[in-house]
Amino acid sequence: MNRNAFRIVAVLAAIALLGWRWYRAHHADDAHDIRAPAQAAAAPPAKPRMYGSIAFRPCTLAPQYGAFSVEAQCGTLSVPEDRARPEGRKLSLAIAWVPAGDNGDVAADPVFMLAGGPGQSARDSYPQVAQAFADALKHRNVVLVDQRGTGGSNLLSCERDGAGADEDEDESPAAATAFAQRCVEALSKKADLRFYTTTDAVADLEDVRKALGVAQLNLVGISYGTRVAQQYAMRHPASTRSIVLDSVAPNSLGLGNIFARNLDQALALQFAQCTESPACKDRVGDARAELSTLMATLRAKPPMVRYRDGGTGEWREDVLTPERIAGMVRMYAYMPLAATVLPVLIHDANQGHYENLAALSRMMSAEMKDAMAMGMQLSVLCAEDAGSMVARPDDAGTLLGSDLTEAMAAMCKVWPKGAVPADFHQPLATDVPALVLEGEFDPVTPPRYGEEVARPLKNGRLLVLRGQGHNVIGVGCMPKLFAQFLQDANAKALDAKCLDNLAYAQPFTSFNGWQP
Repeated sequence: MNRNAFRIVAVLAAIALLGWRWYRAHHADDAHDIRAPAQAAAAPPAKPRMYGSIAFRPCTLAPQYGAFSVEAQCGTLSVPEDRARPEGRKLSLAIAWVPAGDNGDVAADPVFMLAGGPGQSARDSYPQVAQAFADALKHRNVVLVDQRGTGGSNLLSCERDGAGADEDEDESPAAATAFAQRCVEALSKKADLRFYTTTDAVADLEDVRKALGVAQLNLVGISYGTRVAQQYAMRHPASTRSIVLDSVAPNSLGLGNIFARNLDQALALQFAQCTESPACKDRVGDARAELSTLMATLRAKPPMVRYRDGGTGEWREDVLTPERIAGMVRMYAYMPLAATVLPVLIHDANQGHYENLAALSRMMSAEMKDAMAMGMQLSVLCAEDAGSMVARPDDAGTLLGSDLTEAMAAMCKVWPKGAVPADFHQPLATDVPALVLEGEFDPVTPPRYGEEVARPLKNGRLLVLRGQGHNVIGVGCMPKLFAQFLQDANAKALDAKCLDNLAYAQPFTSFNGWQP
């Protein structure tokens, strides 16, 4: 690959990673789009600024990866880990407040952004989507609460012994079980892992609301955050002014075996863009068939590949496994703009040119290492979704197969499980105004999920964004529509014709781009 071509593909990889920040590559509903956790860098001590009874001081929300940062106010709120034992261990919830514009017309009801994963920090995630909130901030404060077990709220993260970005990890059920056992042993020194569920997080949000002294919240959930938003609206309808569900996971959904089928359906839609383009089809043929051919080759005999490391620029050599490519394709599918390069990459690999795939897959796995709070994620999934973690025979022919589901099930067998309300998986049926957003090509939470969720919402509306993937609140004119919805709390009155201008991303026909 020449230098300019490598830069183009590297940029596309970066785009894919930004999209993926809302969902996890392993064991998440997505989640889930990712990199190492960002830190809220505190400014020098200053006089606290009060919001209700919480004291805030200036801070900067600055992700470790990415050029965006946000000036904010940071504070904490102490809550009991186990609410049945209020005298027991306390957790310090990390909270950021992004104040509304100084126009003298600030609404009393703030916006709470609920991050994805499960396992992502709201404070770390916000800078990447801050532009989507720019209009909303003209009239409303934005509040970011690191869900317990994430970010600055008693982070529950685990590392696989001896497995790093330079090594391929054993993904077998036995290895997954051993990993989970080590993780439980390590984290139990500072946490009772039964109390880091969605239900616990909802109780925390209610405590934050009361401490801020506000009567109602506007909830914006993204990916897994939509589950938190739905559960909060179920438990505290009077405290919920409105909800926005971006890339929604229905309450009724078990997250155990949704990955393979949803990804294959999204790939069929995305690869069809190449099939329907004469230039792309002539260049690569049937992109999905090409991917099947590549995976069969890698399964039969994974090649040893010499390539230039995308992060260091150094030459390296290692085995290109089918698991690496399946994971990479899955992550690219979150952002259809990035996925436009996949047909060319896959076709070239089938011609024996594996270097580009090896470099990009390695760069992506290195960037995402330890980006999610795996301990918190397992506390959520194993309590709420373990019953759905059953391999299905019809997943055998898919790109992902059943390996992910089997690994999740193995970990949940040894993970401490919290309690879940009896009606946890009941659909949300409420009068609360709701705006439901889906991307047409979403590989994790497809539009049919949005249809299911919107159906019982009396004051709800579903918008499906053409040609988009996971996490769409910042796409096109959506920020304007989002701000208008917050202002009027009337989704059905929105004039969403501006979304008709969204165009499909053109598939690459070479590493120089697409044919005009």
